[in-house]
Amino acid sequence: MKDMSSVKEVKQLYIQSFLELIDFDKKIVSADQEEGFSRLVEGIYERHSRVLVQMARGAYEFRHHIHTNSTSKSKSSRRPKDVFAQMEDTHAFLDRFYLCRIGIRVLIGQYLALRQPPVDHYVGIICSVTSPYEIVKRAIDDAAFMCTRKYGDAPEVIMSGRLDLTFPYVPTHLHYIMLELLKNSMRATVEWHGSDADFPPIKVIIADGSDNEDVVIKVSDEGGGIPRSNVEKIWSYLFTTADPSIQEGKFTSVPYAKGFDCWDTTSALIAISFYTLFLLSFDWTGMVGVVENEAVDHGIDSPLAGLGYGLPISRSYCRYFGGDLSIMSMEGYGTDAFVYLARLGNTKEPVPI
Repeated sequence: MKDMSSVKEVKQLYIQSFLELIDFDKKIVSADQEEGFSRLVEGIYERHSRVLVQMARGAYEFRHHIHTNSTSKSKSSRRPKDVFAQMEDTHAFLDRFYLCRIGIRVLIGQYLALRQPPVDHYVGIICSVTSPYEIVKRAIDDAAFMCTRKYGDAPEVIMSGRLDLTFPYVPTHLHYIMLELLKNSMRATVEWHGSDADFPPIKVIIADGSDNEDVVIKVSDEGGGIPRSNVEKIWSYLFTTADPSIQEGKFTSVPYAKGFDCWDTTSALIAISFYTLFLLSFDWTGMVGVVENEAVDHGIDSPLAGLGYGLPISRSYCRYFGGDLSIMSMEGYGTDAFVYLARLGNTKEPVPI
């Protein structure tokens, strides 16, 4: 995969950022030096905001490369299991890469946010009173808009459980995860039942207790489920159910819609606007720059349907703070997704060495 042109571009970005950092003065002993350092890391933060899309493009190129090589008569001696082994190595590399990327962007985002005037209930990018109910509501609105624009209607979503719950978390991470799951459930429900049907509701349950180690959010749909042979593949960066022509179009459309959603460019752009409004709905006084960067990192670059990145990236966001994401499917009926969010704050950063 390292030989793909898009991956090479990403490599050059990291080399450039590394050289800029090591060229900076080693000791910061004045306010002016600290100001210069903050401008440097902010530039790095913005420069790398498109890495998700670039790496998704690299994965697309790699999928095409593997398919071509595995079906070429001149390379017919290459066994399928050899190709699969190569893909396993690629999956492990991408998991490590994205966990590291999340960690770097959390650290830079936290540093930049802490330099801004204080905001009620926020310590940097972490909100001490994150409300899963409020974030899921916004994710429902975003997913329903995108689904309605594509299919003409969207399933109802019913929420229950601990709707009054608040706990410390990064709101943008949770919104990304919930939007991905709800978008998947809505799309599956509409396509399984038909656009003219009365859709069964999607159910979201928020569970928590005073002694629980996790906040758990369950998303249940009746969208037909996933074949058992595909359950493990949903965590693969190299697997997608989208038509190849759709994938290709995602990399040649309007630049700021690339990688957002295969439904259509206008839906993508409006969903981006919704996400920005979601961020701005909080009292972010003095943190406009951080909000803009968060919108770019989790809005514009969000790889939804078609790239095969939504679920594995969502799981990485969960795991970074000690949580997890699991999927249970009943083919012919529906799918349950379980989001585990660690609430104790006693887990170490899972960045591989």
